[in-house]
Amino acid sequence: MKTKMYKKGAIEQLNAMVVPLLVIGIVLVIGFLVMAEAKDQALSIAGKTSGQMNEANGSGAYNATSDVQNAMADIPGWLPIIVITVIGAALIGLVSMFRA
Repeated sequence: MKTKMYKKGAIEQLNAMVVPLLVIGIVLVIGFLVMAEAKDQALSIAGKTSGQMNEANGSGAYNATSDVQNAMADIPGWLPIIVITVIGAALIGLVSMFRA
């Protein structure tokens, strides 16, 4: 009877690990969309097209949104590593539960 309680606990722990990863993913998507819209607005305010605007002659808003987009671009690269770590921790937990 105790093993069924442990199995249920292992699944509940997995839920507690997955939900924050989903929230981080959703926040990143919204952040990228907001930054892309802000960059488009900076272009329209400056009255230029994306081909005419670059870092050298860009406005402060355009340069700031470019910097933020470049900084945020590194974050999604870490998500698969975090997911693999969570899956590995769950597998190790299940293996140790069956061993006991």
